[in-house]
Amino acid sequence: MSNSKIESSASSLPGAIDTVRDAWAKFGDPRVIETFTEVSAHVSTNRVFRLTMSDKSNLIAKVSSYGSYFQFAEDHDRLARCSAQLRGGRWSGFLAEVLSKNGRPYTWYDESCWAVFYTDVQQQDSLPRILTDQDVISLAQEIAEFHLACAAIAPSLPPTSNSVKGDAIHLFDLLRESQAPQNFGLEKTDISILQRSTHDLLLHLEKVHYDEWLRIPILVDWNLGNFAVQASKGNSGRSFQLSTRWDYDWFRVESRLLDFYFLSRVSSRTGDKTQFSYSAHTFSEPRFLKFLAAYHQIYPLSTTEIEFLPYAYRFFLLNYVIREGARFFRPDLCAQFRRDTAREHLSSSSRLDLTELLRIVS
Repeated sequence: MSNSKIESSASSLPGAIDTVRDAWAKFGDPRVIETFTEVSAHVSTNRVFRLTMSDKSNLIAKVSSYGSYFQFAEDHDRLARCSAQLRGGRWSGFLAEVLSKNGRPYTWYDESCWAVFYTDVQQQDSLPRILTDQDVISLAQEIAEFHLACAAIAPSLPPTSNSVKGDAIHLFDLLRESQAPQNFGLEKTDISILQRSTHDLLLHLEKVHYDEWLRIPILVDWNLGNFAVQASKGNSGRSFQLSTRWDYDWFRVESRLLDFYFLSRVSSRTGDKTQFSYSAHTFSEPRFLKFLAAYHQIYPLSTTEIEFLPYAYRFFLLNYVIREGARFFRPDLCAQFRRDTAREHLSSSSRLDLTELLRIVS
């Protein structure tokens, strides 16, 4: 191991290289890591490396301290089950495989951080930052079929320990603490807005009997850097097919509606951007109407689900930006995103005009 070459710095996460080495040694594979190349997005606190092994194959290693190790291990168990259930059909090989040991997904843990290894599937084509109208339609059709496949395997998955309602209740309790402004780095007026928004979300979950909704494996974050495509084959009329997907930071088993915010961003006229902003305007663009109409033709949506879109978006903001942001995002981005959420984005979620979206499903 001492002869391994490091092709990019991991100084922003001290010990990341050593963590990968320790995790690999514990895995027990005879191959040696020859080269570490950092491929992190540098938005989150995670660090990701492409490893060149002694047999010239490549693997991906992720080092994380985001969230809970036990949730991380559970997610990877469910991901491995999803991959196994999808094997042999259209979506066989779509999800990057988690390396396993003794028949279970292998994760390494030292009580302060954790690591996992994936097969390297990234040598594929990416979509352009701004999609054509046909690309938007193709993306919608592909996602609809993937969601259908996920719905089919959902009954075979064990329950998960997290839920939209549970996460929202936890956040509501945190926001009611006297130290909440200091804990979240926000003003008291911001905390009041967050409390009200979380309370309203919980009320809506009760109103629509969310506990009874179908929950399927979802990936939430559909930024262009997380998946690859290949030119469509045959006479499907699609410009591409989804080919491979990696990066499972926000994997969970929930309503498919939680996937739609990021899909609206990818479909938007501004496209997928390096400078992130989690505004709601992409739901109102004509291009998202095209996306939704094409999706609805394959996997129909209900009026109640369309009405839930602002709440799915609100959950993303409250859970991933507010509740968990400090553990996931870089400190500078976390502070910016939290301010934007409290002072702009949550209010815009309550003003979304769903009229045109509802016409599609009525």
